Amino acid sequence: MEDSIRISDFKEKRVHLIGIGGSSMSGLAEMLVDQGYTVSGSDRDEGYLIPHVREKGCRVMIGHQAENVHGADLIVYSAAIPTSNPERKEAARLHIPSIERAELLGQLMEGFPKAVGVCGAHGKTTVTSMISQILLENHMDPSIHIGGRLDAIGGSTRVGHSGIFIAEACEFNRSFLKMHPTVAVVLNIDADHLDCYSDIDEIEETFGQYLKKIPENGVAIGNGDDPRVRRQIEKLCCRKVFFGDSETNHWTLSHLNEDERGYSSFDLIHDGVTTAHVRMGVPGSFNRLNGLAAIAASVELGVDPQSAAETLSHFVGAHRRFELTDIIDGVEIFHDYGHNPVEMRNAISIARKRCRGRLWAVMQPHTFSRVRTLFKQYLTCTEEADFTLVTDICAAREPDPGDLNSGMIVEGMIRNGLRARWTPSFDETEEFLRSNWKEGDLVITMGCGDINLLNEQIHQHEMNLKKEGK
Repeated sequence: MEDSIRISDFKEKRVHLIGIGGSSMSGLAEMLVDQGYTVSGSDRDEGYLIPHVREKGCRVMIGHQAENVHGADLIVYSAAIPTSNPERKEAARLHIPSIERAELLGQLMEGFPKAVGVCGAHGKTTVTSMISQILLENHMDPSIHIGGRLDAIGGSTRVGHSGIFIAEACEFNRSFLKMHPTVAVVLNIDADHLDCYSDIDEIEETFGQYLKKIPENGVAIGNGDDPRVRRQIEKLCCRKVFFGDSETNHWTLSHLNEDERGYSSFDLIHDGVTTAHVRMGVPGSFNRLNGLAAIAASVELGVDPQSAAETLSHFVGAHRRFELTDIIDGVEIFHDYGHNPVEMRNAISIARKRCRGRLWAVMQPHTFSRVRTLFKQYLTCTEEADFTLVTDICAAREPDPGDLNSGMIVEGMIRNGLRARWTPSFDETEEFLRSNWKEGDLVITMGCGDINLLNEQIHQHEMNLKKEGK
């Protein structure tokens, strides 16, 4: 049924999004409003993106109730919403047409001569944001859909008037197979979403299926130092462009310098020729690779390398990507969206270089299935921190299986020599931090659930204390 549903048939009608507070769904809601649709939605709780979609004129209901879909002409649901959801069940009973989020995004991108899909286990939002800002600063007028908020576009979406549409292409639930890229950027292939895939080999195979959707006159841009990425791209008939640290890539670097806080500068090399000097505005070796990917893609879209490099020098990242949220008692407090061990380890590596005192890592594990499949990696991913606090697992779309909790993670961390503590709630976590931090320390909260609300809670409590004169 979904294949016969076209979003264009519902212009000026009411589209209801189940899970509207998600990073992608909230952006789609804003994009639909900009294109003339009436939009409503619902979500499990009052997430940090809900106020933004309300500001755009969307009616949002908190809690999933059958009556929320009454009067809707079309239902859009995210892959995390099961068929047992009361709103999906009611929509089916009332025969309201429904499509999945990825199908909607794929339809919105159709017809663009340059449809750019950025995929990979890590870095999608950052690279999509980098490319978007480069294109905007070079007057390319793209349409954009990002799984985060970027100040350069005032949100997570932008409706442009050129032939370019750039979006994240997510492998969760094989969603990116609904997209039809003419330009695909592949950052890495790694083990994640193992609730959807049996193993890393199946993940790689699915990335291969996505890449096969590129037309022969399109281009695949990939991390040539990732053997799985290179193997899948080499199979294609379209043009192939590789980036990475090694000289076997089309886009690489030389004369690399990294300062004491992790900010890289280097000469940009294209097919053996120096084309620009790059000074990254965001720290970390992984962001250096992200920058190479963004430059390679931007050049394919018509930007010269020097202009792309200039944008990267003042690109400061999307929100919830190593974002400074407060300085309290001389303690810097950051938040990062990293939610699997690789991403958390990367965030900690940046924080370690910046920190002048003790480093406090605050982890909110995300989904029981991810914790179960990557359990061993969680036990050491914060080893560069001086102390790790672990909150309760954010269940998100999953029921509690009853045999897995954060205390087990902490026990494993301690066995591996880490100083760690289980602080189940945000209140307990904040109390422990405030009782123990000292001037010069750095706190980083990490996770893609609602752990960012801990940062907001700490900020609000600090404001209240100042008002009380304490």
